[in-house]
Amino acid sequence: MTTATQLEKRKYPIGPFAPRQDITKSQLAEMIDTIASAPTAYEKIAQGLSENDLKKTYRDGSWNVQQLFNHVADMQLLHFYRMKRALTETDYKDVALVDINGWTATPDGLSSPIADSLEMFRGIVKRHVHLMRSLNDQQLDISQFHSVRGYSLDQKNAIAMSAWHVKHHLEHLKIALGLRAVD
Repeated sequence: MTTATQLEKRKYPIGPFAPRQDITKSQLAEMIDTIASAPTAYEKIAQGLSENDLKKTYRDGSWNVQQLFNHVADMQLLHFYRMKRALTETDYKDVALVDINGWTATPDGLSSPIADSLEMFRGIVKRHVHLMRSLNDQQLDISQFHSVRGYSLDQKNAIAMSAWHVKHHLEHLKIALGLRAVD
């Protein structure tokens, strides 16, 4: 029997995302490095996966391994898109939202080869990292309101969220594939 605590650990294996007021330059650089190295970490997990492995889940009712790979590529694209809009459109005050469950249920979300998502993920990360590393202090302070989460995010916290997101789902993959125990 799975307890509520165990379910929470499966849902948020690294804890839920929380914005911070005090992100230092070195912490920001570390977060960007986390994002930059994520494609390699995901590619390593993907090696040798069987069709059966792609259907495994990290908890009852969750997305399966294939959907997770496809979702991470989709959301990296969304994070990059949000940042580009924030930097170029003065009237961009609310982050662009998508129906993530809907996106994972589209035919490509359900059955695209994970190799395609990994290729997409790697390319987007390269561009996103290049952009993130180029931001000045004024650009890092640009913020938008995230209506689902109920708070504003400056670009430092947008980077923090992106880094959290790639780590969060990497842990989901490890749980689903039996590479990480959940107490």
